[in-house]
Amino acid sequence: MQIDPGGRTSQGITGFLELVALNVVYLVCCIPVVTIGAATSALLEVMMRYSDDERGRPLPDFLPAFKRNFVPATLAMLMLAVPAVALVFVAIFWFSQPTILGTIAGGVSALAAAYAATAFMYAMALVARYRNTVRRTVVNALLLPGAEPLRTFALVLVPVTVVSLLIIFPPLWFLVLTIGFSFGAYGTAFLLRGVFTRQA
Repeated sequence: MQIDPGGRTSQGITGFLELVALNVVYLVCCIPVVTIGAATSALLEVMMRYSDDERGRPLPDFLPAFKRNFVPATLAMLMLAVPAVALVFVAIFWFSQPTILGTIAGGVSALAAAYAATAFMYAMALVARYRNTVRRTVVNALLLPGAEPLRTFALVLVPVTVVSLLIIFPPLWFLVLTIGFSFGAYGTAFLLRGVFTRQA
């Protein structure tokens, strides 16, 4: 039996292994925490390009995109992700208060945190897709969830579903650590391309 290196099966295995490697590289680049924005925007950039008729090579293109997006992605992350995390803690504080006011304030804080987190994801995609000022990127990211409610709901549903499955079935952590982020970004890329096409 001979295996054709150019065959579809061989190409499929190679592509799968490349996405596994990309997932590992992405996680390593996220370890310093402050680089999460740059790593996420780079991952979205290479996967949006790959999802468009499989143009580009995700793994070789990742580090150049990471370097290129580092400054705008990091600044956008500080402006959106940091407030989102702070709002989560505010929500936890208010929910711990056994009063109606605490429940209302906690709910408002939780919704604000979810909106800021969604805007952060859009900001990373905008950094990946367009060359713009950080201010304009953040403003557009804050407007997009309201302009694209259905696609935004689908965008949020992906990580929520993954987290829920991990809580129910913890062994799935192995899949998340090996292929979860790269495959998730690949699926998300189709949604994001749809959003940008409609808003262009």
